[in-house]
Amino acid sequence: MSDSVSMIEQSAGRLFAAHVDKTLLEKVEGGAFPDVLWRLATESGFERVLATEAGGGIGESWEAAFPILRAIGYWQVPLPLAETMIGAMLLSMAGIEVPDGPIAIVEQGLGNTLSGGGREPLSGRAARVPWARHARWALVSLNGGGLALVDLADAATASVAHKVNHARLPSDAVTLDGARPVAQAPSPLPALASPVWTLGAVARSAMMVGALDSVLEQSLRYANDRVQFGRPIGRNQAIQQQLALMAGDVAGSRVAARVAAADAPSSVSPDCSRTVFSAAVAKVRCGEAATRGTAIAHQVHGAIGFTYDHMLNFGTRRLWSWREEFGTDAWWAARLGAAAIAGAGAGFWPAITERGFAQHAVDAAA
Repeated sequence: MSDSVSMIEQSAGRLFAAHVDKTLLEKVEGGAFPDVLWRLATESGFERVLATEAGGGIGESWEAAFPILRAIGYWQVPLPLAETMIGAMLLSMAGIEVPDGPIAIVEQGLGNTLSGGGREPLSGRAARVPWARHARWALVSLNGGGLALVDLADAATASVAHKVNHARLPSDAVTLDGARPVAQAPSPLPALASPVWTLGAVARSAMMVGALDSVLEQSLRYANDRVQFGRPIGRNQAIQQQLALMAGDVAGSRVAARVAAADAPSSVSPDCSRTVFSAAVAKVRCGEAATRGTAIAHQVHGAIGFTYDHMLNFGTRRLWSWREEFGTDAWWAARLGAAAIAGAGAGFWPAITERGFAQHAVDAAA
């Protein structure tokens, strides 16, 4: 780990450990926005860690951003940092001035009915847009390969209906009616067909690793502390086996998410040749681990883990939400499978070792 990455990891850990607690989480789930925490995070430069230096950012790689994303999951940080990081990166790389404040992100045509783009205004509805109610701006990645920055505060052309996900965090419905972007540009990553969707999957995978780490630690601690019939339940071989299976899933997910971060493009290295494959593998691996891991964690904790008073549910509910956002594990697995079939037997092993099916096969699968 480089010195800069280590400093980012330590900074994120100190900040979130000091300022994220159950009281704050409950306030945010009640509808409040943590303005103080957002200010502290932005003062640390977290939201622009991926943005170019010319665009007011730090110009770091996704490997450097990984500790922040993992910390979001580990501490259950209730902020739109991941979305704003992606938005700021793409805007700055495209030469568009990065606005202040949270940025919502949308991939046209994936989970929404948005039409238009280019010279045409944007219209349609995008459901489940994370944190849209708290964002003045939305970055829309267009089907034609461009980027459009939309003003969500323009009441004549934009409206936001408040919705929540499993974690009771904002996952809003955005409706555009003839919205003309305040800024447009060609995609700075023309080789990446769906940059917001794919980079969103990379970010969610890293966040899920953090949440999985937290849930595993809580389960191990509870298994050692909870005494039944005169001894800790963690001495029960069946429970030990389930926790070992969960630990294996977490370790595998961590590797997959780190590889996806290493293969994600940035202003430092815009190479996209392995991005889609690694993002798909990470989202599949983390999604499956979330499904199995949350079940094991709640079985170990028993009924108390389901209560709102226990911290376990804040992690498990985020895992259930994040495994669905920017493509479920089943969605990504289907595309990997279709690309593998299109590549045929001769292309399978090279695709695995080189972390990328032939581009035409991936495009066809999408």
